[in-house]
Amino acid sequence: MKKIKVIIMGAAGRDFHNFNVCFRDNPDYEVVAFTATQIPYIDDRKYPAELSGKFYPKGIPIYPEEMLLELIRKNKIDEVVFSYSDVTFNYVMTKAAMVNAAGATFKMLSFEETSVKSTKPVIAVVASRTGAGKSQTSRKVVEILQSLRKKTVSVRHPMPYGNLVKQKVQRFAELSDLKKHKCTIEEMEEYEPHISRGNVIYAGVDYEAILREAEKEADVIIWDGGNNDLPFYKSDLVITVVDPHRPGHELMYYPGFTNLLISDVVVINKIDSADQKDVNTVRNNIKKFNPDAVIIEAASPISLENNSDEKFIRDKKVLVIEDGPTLTHGEMKYGAGTLAAQKFGAKEIIDPRSYAVKTIKDTYNKYPGIGNLLPAMGYGDNQIKDLQDTINKVPCDSIIIGTPIDLRRLIKFKKPAVRVNYDLLEIGRPDLYDIISNKLK
Repeated sequence: MKKIKVIIMGAAGRDFHNFNVCFRDNPDYEVVAFTATQIPYIDDRKYPAELSGKFYPKGIPIYPEEMLLELIRKNKIDEVVFSYSDVTFNYVMTKAAMVNAAGATFKMLSFEETSVKSTKPVIAVVASRTGAGKSQTSRKVVEILQSLRKKTVSVRHPMPYGNLVKQKVQRFAELSDLKKHKCTIEEMEEYEPHISRGNVIYAGVDYEAILREAEKEADVIIWDGGNNDLPFYKSDLVITVVDPHRPGHELMYYPGFTNLLISDVVVINKIDSADQKDVNTVRNNIKKFNPDAVIIEAASPISLENNSDEKFIRDKKVLVIEDGPTLTHGEMKYGAGTLAAQKFGAKEIIDPRSYAVKTIKDTYNKYPGIGNLLPAMGYGDNQIKDLQDTINKVPCDSIIIGTPIDLRRLIKFKKPAVRVNYDLLEIGRPDLYDIISNKLK
């Protein structure tokens, strides 16, 4: 029987997972190529033969998404599988229309058919949008499970930007593991907060293989989602974080809306800094589309690493560095660093755009809505150097670091730099402790 010829559209994460679970050992399909977007430096390479299975002895090429229509026509593609996240419905259906016009069927795989079953209980923490506050929610879940004397292992959504064979299964238990696995800033931002709290976290490329390793040392698995993607594992409890700073986005983005629909618990985060009318909008949307979900309201209070650091902000001209993905495809206009500048009385936030160099300048050109904040982009040594050069060119009195990791470990700052911390503070009952402890019973 003729094989169905497929292209998988991705961004070095969900696309590889969908291939591994649904296509790798499936004799009915031939995956001709992956296409790549969103993340720099991930196209023009191969999904390696070592990970591709018996049907792909030469591996599978990865092309820029700009070549998609050409690839469809040239290779007589039957189906195109959309496999990345944090994009509007309009964006998805525009791609669908283009694929259909080129002669191929456009597909989106379901949560059920792409999720792997674990032998241990799984709690999934996901979000409606990048930057909603999922990371501090995941940390809160870890703290609760540890207080219940459960051995927890977190598994993080993939960010395989390097050698895919070496990244098949990665385990992080010490800060030195970050260097061992040659992590980017984006990876460190997600792994380091877990490691610093004594928690083990896995990541990589082959998520069934990762799960089997994590099960060996865990009482409970935490799926620490990313980029508002669906969980990769069948989950006993799904917690979805939504952001009232972007009211309505929980209904407008793929697959964030799906996360809302499958959730058991929805956390409305950042109510301490959002308008009440926006909180009400989000709450009403949750009740309309998932009336059975438990709604928890939470704040994300900010603080400085050291109380004495306030002197570096008050009445000072500051450069604010925020999480890169949150500002870029997450489309947020501010983050924890901005809130700290406002709370502690900065005189002015200096616009870094005219001082940006090379790849950082390219980021501003690609995402003009970032504004006067500096995204902490670091998808490789060259980009980290460009970030450092940009930072040290900006004429400011001091620097506010609003990223989940301490950039001072990676970058030599020529000006005083202070770091902002933020955690999840639930308001009212039931809270996550009540829900998780009852679920484990």
